[in-house]
Amino acid sequence: MRRLRAARRNRRRRIIRRRRVAAGLLLLALVGAIAATVNWVKGSDAVELGRVGAAAGRSGAPESTSDAGDATQAGSAVPGPGSPGGPGAPTTAPTTDQASLPLSPAVAAKVPATSTQVVLVEGTGIDSNKATVRLLQRDSGWVEKGSWSAHVGKSGWSANHREGDLRTPIGVFTLSDAGGRLADPGAALPYHRSNAFQAPAPSPGFGDSDIDAFDYVVAIDYNRVPGRSPLDWTRPKGMGAGGGIWLHVDRGGPTHGCVALPKAAMKLLLTELDPKRRPVVVMGPSDSL
Repeated sequence: MRRLRAARRNRRRRIIRRRRVAAGLLLLALVGAIAATVNWVKGSDAVELGRVGAAAGRSGAPESTSDAGDATQAGSAVPGPGSPGGPGAPTTAPTTDQASLPLSPAVAAKVPATSTQVVLVEGTGIDSNKATVRLLQRDSGWVEKGSWSAHVGKSGWSANHREGDLRTPIGVFTLSDAGGRLADPGAALPYHRSNAFQAPAPSPGFGDSDIDAFDYVVAIDYNRVPGRSPLDWTRPKGMGAGGGIWLHVDRGGPTHGCVALPKAAMKLLLTELDPKRRPVVVMGPSDSL
């Protein structure tokens, strides 16, 4: 009787072991099938991504998106050095209209096709604080609306302007906002009148230290937020990159980085510059333009 019971127990144990082995084999088979399916899906995704990348390469589209907006949103028609479209970066050919500007093809290509007003500031040399300013307007063709002698930063020009370097930044920048100590002369650009338009302290030897240098101001959209008063001190690129670069009244001497024109010229610019024409300023020494 004892032997019969022992035999039955052994038989049950063998059945249980067989079932466990079968279950284990079934589990392994399922894991293998899942792994094979995952690998197949990954392979399919890789092929599809390869097709998308190839299509982007053929169309010239970037492989990733950028935080940069258009010229108006960014506050500058030309990004900084090293960024797409910045100094040293490849440029596209200018449109037929922009190609007729008195600029090199590379610089003309940076003027937005929608811009039909250009303030051209042409310096006499990289280290010179003297320049000529011209207002150009496109209707059936580009026409010069005025030309004036001007002053720029005391130390000349810089393609990498920094706070306190006494140089004027080189580039193509939008013109969005205006203001000054005096009443609005009939500006089409948004105009902010305030007695706060004045130098913080006298600076002997500079033409922008007199209080009436800021009777009229047009903000150059370098390192600022367009759509705000020229007095707004927000600096998207940081304070080290400088800012507060304006067109303003010339008081007969170099500036800390602004472009200074005769008072009559500033009044004309304020009445002529029209946001509907997407005005920009193109500025730098003559050999950079």
